Amino acid sequence: MTPKRQRYYSPTQPPSMDMSELVCKTLDHDATDVLIDKWLEHRNDAYWDWFLQVRERRHSALHRLQCGEQLLAWSKGDFVPENIFVRTVDTARLIPLDRTWTTHVYHHRSMQDRKLSMMPVVFTMLPELMLLRGMHDHGCDDVFIIVTDMKRAEMDAVTEYFKFVCQHTFGQTVKPAAEREIYYRHTRLKHTLEHQRRTPCFPQIDLIFRAILYERRPPFIVLFSHQTTSYSQIFFTHPLFVPSDEIFFDFPSGCPNPCCTEDCEMIRFPRRGLDGAAVLPLRRGRARGCFRRVRAREMCNWIDCDVAFTDDAPPAESSDSSSADSAGGKDASTDAAGAQPRPGMRGQVCSKCKLVKYCSAEHQRRDWDEHRRLCVRPAPATPTEKNLEE
Repeated sequence: MTPKRQRYYSPTQPPSMDMSELVCKTLDHDATDVLIDKWLEHRNDAYWDWFLQVRERRHSALHRLQCGEQLLAWSKGDFVPENIFVRTVDTARLIPLDRTWTTHVYHHRSMQDRKLSMMPVVFTMLPELMLLRGMHDHGCDDVFIIVTDMKRAEMDAVTEYFKFVCQHTFGQTVKPAAEREIYYRHTRLKHTLEHQRRTPCFPQIDLIFRAILYERRPPFIVLFSHQTTSYSQIFFTHPLFVPSDEIFFDFPSGCPNPCCTEDCEMIRFPRRGLDGAAVLPLRRGRARGCFRRVRAREMCNWIDCDVAFTDDAPPAESSDSSSADSAGGKDASTDAAGAQPRPGMRGQVCSKCKLVKYCSAEHQRRDWDEHRRLCVRPAPATPTEKNLEE
């Protein structure tokens, strides 16, 4: 159970979202679709080149089949989200990036008084949000962004503060020494941002940040800064949610200046994996106030199936995807829902691409309309890849 919310603000007690004075602007799925269409229309060459490099990279099929391995694949068609597939970190499904989300943007009321739109905030980091959304099968229908005007050094200090607070307050009683340190850091940040006339003030940032963690439990939260000399920080709530450095090591920094170095970045996307990610050390377990334990599962690739597989034995190969194509005209509603396989199956691997698993041939046929945009035979492994597998 979530601990009882305090009706007063305290840096060491669980806050409530209705205590915040920030303005919340919600962008629904339709608004997200509009932004994605606009982003595709005004194509950014840096991101376009990176996705082309991802398409040309050679990956071993056996390596990609390992449970929990992240994967970004673009096999067929034009550069549109429905043709780019990403493996989810929670269910190991390969799903396209065309799934939208609802964005909740929290900002100071002065931005509303100046009639500033929040659409540019989301548009600035749209590629990153698309990838992070695609990496999660569950729990990412809502994305939370807090807009600030902090500079780089201030953002660094706030990042370390939230790491420390999450380590010592979530799911446990705050020790006196940790409480004193939290109040000291909180007061110092409060005075620093007040002296620089930052908006919103730090207590409001701290309140809404921790309230989102307590009440919504998202996979990540974005602390956005519209300062040109700063960056926007992505806070992850578990190491499993961090993008893999094997895929995103050369991801664009987002800065339009071609002369900038890797340290100049508008959005701090963790291109070096866990080494460069801001992961909140949240306590997990069954105790009161703790976050639920995160356990990666490997599930049937059909999105409406809840069958999880075990890896105690090698999976069997299913029929070729061409057979699913020929059977695609059958009525999908004739599937016997009452005869659904039990969790704990080994699963059947698609015999053509060897990238996804299914619990039955019927679910493979149901998923074929979507999977056909990705399914191709893997290229032969190079000698280097063969040595790595051995």
